[in-house]
Amino acid sequence: MLRVATYNIRGLKDDRRALVRVIRALRPDVLCLQEVPRLPGWRRKRRALARAAGLSVAAGGRVGGTAVLIAPAVRLLHGRGHRLRWFAGLEWRSVALAVVEKDHERYAVCSAHLDLVAGARLSHAAEIVPLLERAARAFGAAPVLAGDLNETPGSPVWRLLATRYTDCLTTARTTAPRTGVDADDARAIATYPSRDPRVRIDAIFADPRLAVVSYGGADAPAGDLALASDHLPVAAEIGYAPPA
Repeated sequence: MLRVATYNIRGLKDDRRALVRVIRALRPDVLCLQEVPRLPGWRRKRRALARAAGLSVAAGGRVGGTAVLIAPAVRLLHGRGHRLRWFAGLEWRSVALAVVEKDHERYAVCSAHLDLVAGARLSHAAEIVPLLERAARAFGAAPVLAGDLNETPGSPVWRLLATRYTDCLTTARTTAPRTGVDADDARAIATYPSRDPRVRIDAIFADPRLAVVSYGGADAPAGDLALASDHLPVAAEIGYAPPA
């Protein structure tokens, strides 16, 4: 079983102590981050965050601000960053991709942060899928895609990803990303903004071969969630389904 989480951390502009507490509360085996530091000292800042959370940096470059962190129990097989197609006038986007192994099972995990512009979002999503699939095939791993889509369910990117992957929320026992919220309420699964979440734009998608055991957020105080970032994190426990 692999516990994958995704979290947009807004460039470490918020309360870092609260952020570390939230990450620790997530208990991730693999943590997909967006908006990680990109300015001078970015490597040092990423390593310091990972170390404080009991993790290590597995993948990600400077451009695009995406990264993948892993827990000590996870073995890293391959990790790197991929720059995506650049659109004039828009931010240069990237993905961080790590192939990992836990309990003799392999997963290719990709952290993505899509654009605010719809056309670029869809183009990048179509570019990411074959990148992830190639890495998964090369290592005999199951693909997992997590990140900030900057788009709500039912929109073009979600429909595109749904043709290849399972939205982990739809097949899991849902728990609220923040404490004290009715999981049957649509707002309970909203991820943005953290102080008053109204929309779900952060998600985890997985190969349909994988079973999704649970999906939810960090068991952290609401105050920490509000202070740590402008997004809420989500986490999914996934694993290979036993043969029929």
